[in-house]
Amino acid sequence: MTTVSIVTLGCPKNVTDSRYLAEQLAAQGLAVIDDSGAADAILVNTCGFIKDAKEESIEEILKLSQTKRPEQKLVAFGCLMQRYRKELEAEIPEIDAIFGLGEYDSIVGFCRSLKKTDGVALSQDTAQFYGSLQETALWQPSYTYLKISDGCNKRCTFCVIPSIRGRFRSLPGEPIVREARAFIERGARELILVAQDISQYGREWGGGSLLSLLKELVAIEGDFRIRLLYLYPTEVPEELLAYVAAEEKILKYLDIPLQHSEDRILRLMGRRGTRREYLKLIRTIRRIIPGVTLRTSFIAGFPGETEDDFHGLVDFIEEIRFDRLGVFKYSREEGTPAAKLPGQVPARIKNRRFDEIMKRQALISLEKNRDLVGKTLRAVVDETDDDIIIARLDSQAPEIDGVVIIEKKEELESGREEVKKSRKPGLPRSRTSELKQGSVIEVEITAAYDYDLKGALAGVTAV
Repeated sequence: MTTVSIVTLGCPKNVTDSRYLAEQLAAQGLAVIDDSGAADAILVNTCGFIKDAKEESIEEILKLSQTKRPEQKLVAFGCLMQRYRKELEAEIPEIDAIFGLGEYDSIVGFCRSLKKTDGVALSQDTAQFYGSLQETALWQPSYTYLKISDGCNKRCTFCVIPSIRGRFRSLPGEPIVREARAFIERGARELILVAQDISQYGREWGGGSLLSLLKELVAIEGDFRIRLLYLYPTEVPEELLAYVAAEEKILKYLDIPLQHSEDRILRLMGRRGTRREYLKLIRTIRRIIPGVTLRTSFIAGFPGETEDDFHGLVDFIEEIRFDRLGVFKYSREEGTPAAKLPGQVPARIKNRRFDEIMKRQALISLEKNRDLVGKTLRAVVDETDDDIIIARLDSQAPEIDGVVIIEKKEELESGREEVKKSRKPGLPRSRTSELKQGSVIEVEITAAYDYDLKGALAGVTAV
């Protein structure tokens, strides 16, 4: 049987694209495996969003081209290939085939042509596919990404997404719900809704909405939670917030990229909203959803950003005290309006501004984490080995936020008399060996760091 390995770079949307491709490959009788060294073909799903992402994709392709066996095929696809196909065909001849976005049938056809596949094509039965997917890195039982739309209509002046992925298109609700149900039946604990802008979901249909999709997902039976990523700041209705507040299955966690706080820079960015409107939005969110975790992202060093603009942004961050915050150094992308703006900020200044924001946010994050010490909270296990358990609180999104570290050695040493001495029901330490990816636990926070936490196992809700 022809074997294929998929290397995924970039954002969670790329993860969902790789997963869809894996489904198409499996349906045609090809085996998707993790070991790229043993595969007949290595498929690299690339990212072309900003300079760092482009460089990472090219470096990975070059590394694989140097280590692959002579008979192996190296295939590159995705955003970077969509954007620079001709240039990369000429500059990296080691690539055996290049495909852009959505060319799944062509990729499958190329892989099938490598050698004759034994037997007949596998059934396209969903349950069978997800059963085999559990053997690869594309399956993570503690969480899974669900892409609900593609493309974007916002036209931010710094962003290449509309030119790469096209206009905004909501994906049909029925397949999304069917896929979600399949993952939940296989044990997924967290569904993470992703898109360039989930706020717009269903609006082009007239009557559809993110809220209506959420109601369908919440109706699925099972012990799982839903996390929302990438809401546009001027399109967060109070009706949606009220539903998030009331529904137990939706995590009280919102990721709302603001990009900046100062009105002049927001206008240059082509962003909707103002500093005053953003402040009002955040007050409204915190009023309607008490204890909500707020995550955002900003761009440092956008063209024309003065020291006054930057200090205004820092003051805004200090005033709001976001629970989670990411910063990007402005990347000058060819073909975008911002690339032609005057006042391009030198790299050394962008680096300084980036560092200052991150240092300030680290202090805010540490203070917030210290407030959690002594509390017992729900968490989901992401990793476990002989020494430690890595888990996440509801307030921690995978891959971008911190984690809770539980050291098994300390658990064993402190747990010998725990059943007798603990003020609350303890977990016999013999059961730590039962924990696996996706186990739901109660964890007592014992120490706080800038972004991560340390904890002790207090109980198990579901293994």
